[in-house]
Amino acid sequence: MSVTFSRAERVDAMQSSSTMAATQAAARLRAAGHDVVDLGAGEPDFTTPENIREAAKRALDSGKTKYTPAAGTAELKNAIIGYIERETGTKYEPSQVIVSAGGKQVLFNGITTLINPADEVIIPAPYWVTFPEIVTFCGGKSVFVDTESNGFQLTAKMVADAVTPKTKLIIVNSPSNPSGRIMAPEEFRAVAELVAERGLWMISDECYYRFTYPPYQPLSAASLPAELRERVLISGSFSKTYAMTGWRIGYALAHRDWVTEMSKVQSHSTSNPTSFAQWGAVEAAQGDQSSIDGMLAEYQKRRDWLIPALNEIPGVSCAMPEGAFYAFPSIKGVLAKASVKTDSEFSDLLLNEAHVVVTPGSAFGMPGYLRISYANSLEAIQRGVDRMRQVIEKVTR
Repeated sequence: MSVTFSRAERVDAMQSSSTMAATQAAARLRAAGHDVVDLGAGEPDFTTPENIREAAKRALDSGKTKYTPAAGTAELKNAIIGYIERETGTKYEPSQVIVSAGGKQVLFNGITTLINPADEVIIPAPYWVTFPEIVTFCGGKSVFVDTESNGFQLTAKMVADAVTPKTKLIIVNSPSNPSGRIMAPEEFRAVAELVAERGLWMISDECYYRFTYPPYQPLSAASLPAELRERVLISGSFSKTYAMTGWRIGYALAHRDWVTEMSKVQSHSTSNPTSFAQWGAVEAAQGDQSSIDGMLAEYQKRRDWLIPALNEIPGVSCAMPEGAFYAFPSIKGVLAKASVKTDSEFSDLLLNEAHVVVTPGSAFGMPGYLRISYANSLEAIQRGVDRMRQVIEKVTR
């Protein structure tokens, strides 16, 4: 007797994560014995720094394995507050901080506690794949702002033009996943001013905050004046900055009422973040920060090889990313001549014929592009680009 599962409408409307699908595809090919070059994963290829690992081990050995407060330990909240104050000069209160099971839970909690059915959320495109899916889950409507014509740079005028009486939230992400672009500080502030003037709310996803390449500087909403910060939720994460993806520790800084509602949701979903992982995060926020500079220098070395190499391939065009660890090349020139006509078809061909994993730009709301992660060794990146060049030569003959 067959059984048909009846999905909830709010879930039926959602799409699976394209970035997770790329990771799973790489794992399947490796399991089958193939030599896979994974340029799809948004995950540092570095090991979590030793001082952080040792702090978590000490927590385990001392029995810190019990439940903690749902919103995180006082020690970690204070460590995050101290970190933000050192970085930006702004001091938050513990009531304005929540620690969650990764930055993704922060975003889920933040959006679900704010958005009602029919509320509109402005999301610049290209965007991280999860933003619109959470909005869909809430019954809201994503209003996409196409930034391609401005080199993927969001401006306050673009946002103002998209605002309607139904707008409630604006999501910004700088440095951007997938483009690597950094918002101009004056535009960032102008968007925050617009939010305050219109009585809207803003989420600033600062997952890649520390990963900016000279001459660009880290930019945080915590640096905004107090009257503008009141309506901004900062979504932060230890995952990328400290190579702690599997630890699942993220945090939010926001108006205390927003944090209270997020804590309520979290208390009924995951409860607290993992206890001993929080102690590792305390060390990450308070301890030696030199590991970040080492990782950033290596990412810059890879970026500086990758972008010129991509631009040498006929039909491919790629701007230099200013932050994060992604290249976002256009392959429209390839598709115009190729036997495959979409970025998804090309990504599948690259995966199946050359065993190179990338993520199609259409997953980020930008058809005709690819997201290529350079969170892999330079040798692997070079092999991947060489294979990509061969596939392009084959399909454009």
